[in-house]
Amino acid sequence: MTVDLHDLLPAELRRAWAVDGTCPDLDLYSLYRSRQIADPHRTAVIDAKGKLCYTALDRKARCLAAGLSGLGIRAGDVVGIQLPNARNAVIADLALAALGAVALPFPVGRGGREAASLLRRAEAVAVIAATEHRGNHHAADLLTLADQLPALRTVIAAGPGAPEGTVALSALLRTDPTSFSPVRPDPDSAARILVSSGSEAEPKMVAYSHNALAGGRGNFLASLMPDGQPPRCLFLVPLASAFGSNGTAVTLARHGGTLVLLDHFTPEAALDALAAHEPTHLLGVPTMIRMMLDRITEGQHQHPAFTPPTAVVVGGSPLDEATAEEARRVFGCPVVNLYGSADGVNCHTGLSGKPLHGEGPGILAGHPDPHVADIRIAVPGTTALEEAPRGAVGEIVARGPMTPLCYVAAPELDARYRTADGWVRTGDLGLIEEDGSLRIVGRLKDVVIRGGANISPAEVEVELAAHPSVRDVVCVGVPDPLMGERLAACVVPRGQAPTLEELCAHLDARGLEQRKHPEHLLALPELPLTPAGKPDRALLRERCSAQPPQSLAQAV
Repeated sequence: MTVDLHDLLPAELRRAWAVDGTCPDLDLYSLYRSRQIADPHRTAVIDAKGKLCYTALDRKARCLAAGLSGLGIRAGDVVGIQLPNARNAVIADLALAALGAVALPFPVGRGGREAASLLRRAEAVAVIAATEHRGNHHAADLLTLADQLPALRTVIAAGPGAPEGTVALSALLRTDPTSFSPVRPDPDSAARILVSSGSEAEPKMVAYSHNALAGGRGNFLASLMPDGQPPRCLFLVPLASAFGSNGTAVTLARHGGTLVLLDHFTPEAALDALAAHEPTHLLGVPTMIRMMLDRITEGQHQHPAFTPPTAVVVGGSPLDEATAEEARRVFGCPVVNLYGSADGVNCHTGLSGKPLHGEGPGILAGHPDPHVADIRIAVPGTTALEEAPRGAVGEIVARGPMTPLCYVAAPELDARYRTADGWVRTGDLGLIEEDGSLRIVGRLKDVVIRGGANISPAEVEVELAAHPSVRDVVCVGVPDPLMGERLAACVVPRGQAPTLEELCAHLDARGLEQRKHPEHLLALPELPLTPAGKPDRALLRERCSAQPPQSLAQAV
């Protein structure tokens, strides 16, 4: 049985975007193939092994597609991918697209229990996993879980020393591709499942069509290509993340560009790649950008000079104005604040360099682009999506060419987050200003409840990030027997660490009411990251909870 990946968006809307040219109306492999034919020797991928041109990548993808076909993998089948950022991940993406199969990428480093949950719920028939990556043995681990996954038939091991019982990816890459004929799936059918940690007990899975990826998400990147030339994108985030879905489908298939890949992020490796490969676009989360800036400004890394890119594109978590301004100065280019999620929303500030904070609340996210996603503000709790007045805070809802098909194997999420006419409820709070700009204020569910009063960690983080001694900050709730929860600020200092009293005085000066002030402080050399590259809030909450409140306040 193949998992049901139905479309919750009205079919006439999908077709309208294809007819008017907003979406290319081609499957991902056909789009890639057209790029390969147009410029066969253009570099497609740069990774630790060197360069791979469009023609060589195409042959490898066809070999793998033929090999997977020989294993019985067919159009509509879901296949998991747990590989680091390198050519094999891109080859797998294209091979599955050529088969008409559905890719389910998830980052290396995710534990076996979570991987098994994803594969089981998606009814994946196979998974391609690394034999070893930074101490993890994903292929072997998944093989031991196979008896818990009734749909899973094959574990494909990428790398030397394929465990007994797995199929070696290297063998599949030697399959003769001459007899393979690519499938031509409906461009509005499922191509990829994005994984979002979100706020649910298990990671959410969201199904995207070929058109939603190459069209909707492709239009996002197109707006950041002022000269229309194929981009060279240095991805600091995993290609297997929602942010990383702009890799194979968008950078290569839609725009004919080049992927510059690091199999593991370090600020030193990122700076070296920036100098060596001259990317036009640098894509990462704020914490990664701050770590790179620290290495430059503190002289911790003797990096070679680099050519300023077209843009530094920052998403995944809120970006503060201090980091944005420093990045503009150091990298010598616009810094784009990207608001987006796997659930189907995207908006960014573009190349204008407009301040992120300004006079309004929260953080500026730019003007919504209907070629990507139309965005409205709804009165929270209204089933009919009653639109909020201009300037009023409400729930952000979105619908457009990048809108996903549905949540995977989760009708309860479809009912909670999707409307009958296809709108996506994001769970984010925001407002539309008089000039049409979107501002992000916080999250409906991401709140700390202190004595019955709600505190938005995002609101406090934005204000704390403006303190001159704060390089990076995440706020989390700490369980408390009296108040239920208290707010803890996890801070990466800039130079001398600030005290809790200094941070609260700063918040007073910025007009933030005292009930929202953090009551605990944890100082760290750097924030821990999840496998997807975002700050690991769960780990920070655990670390804060493991210490008595007094020691937290003294941890500076």
